Amino acid sequence: MTTCETLTHGTCVFLSQRHRFGTDAMLLADFCRPRRAEFAADLCGGCGIVALRWHDEGHRGTCVSVELNGEAHGLLAAALAAQPEAAQHIKAVHADLRTYAPAQAGQFHLAACNPPYFTGGHASPDPARAAARHEETCAFEDAAACAARLLRDGGRFAVCHRPQQLARVLAALTAARLEPKRLQFVKQAPDAAPWLFLCEAQKNRRPGLTVLPDLLPGQYPHY
Repeated sequence: MTTCETLTHGTCVFLSQRHRFGTDAMLLADFCRPRRAEFAADLCGGCGIVALRWHDEGHRGTCVSVELNGEAHGLLAAALAAQPEAAQHIKAVHADLRTYAPAQAGQFHLAACNPPYFTGGHASPDPARAAARHEETCAFEDAAACAARLLRDGGRFAVCHRPQQLARVLAALTAARLEPKRLQFVKQAPDAAPWLFLCEAQKNRRPGLTVLPDLLPGQYPHY
């Protein structure tokens, strides 16, 4: 069964029982919002929430949302078919980001990725849920390599991930020539341990990382 969630300015996101979105995707979309006409890419796009959130907030430049799972890809394709204004600049791409290299590679201003978080442990018996949460078809290093292919020099790559993976994520970014520039931890309370971090890197730039103040519940984006 397909349902619709309506964002702040009226954009509809199509969802299914297996393909939904959470607070982390909304935080990512707001952390790295593209300028109106910039080329943007949403990697591991799922139902397309990041691309649609950007559209809802005024982005009108070329945007690709890349997703390997056919059902999730279909949800975004259906949402675009129902919303011609969004379809004019957003393209739902059914592809494996490990090999994805469009004609505009090297021209993108911004890429974002809400990747699978887990490398081991118990996985859901549902293959779609397992692939969305565990690195079965996409490791973070693959996402970083794809972003490096897509971005122009100085282009930005933003990611959300679990704090336990921070060292690995920073190492993978620098190995892909994506220099970490902004880092922000997300907490449920001022004295709580962070449950998420947001990081933005830039392609082929010098080191220089700014750690932003922690993001707390009252500052989370709404839709």
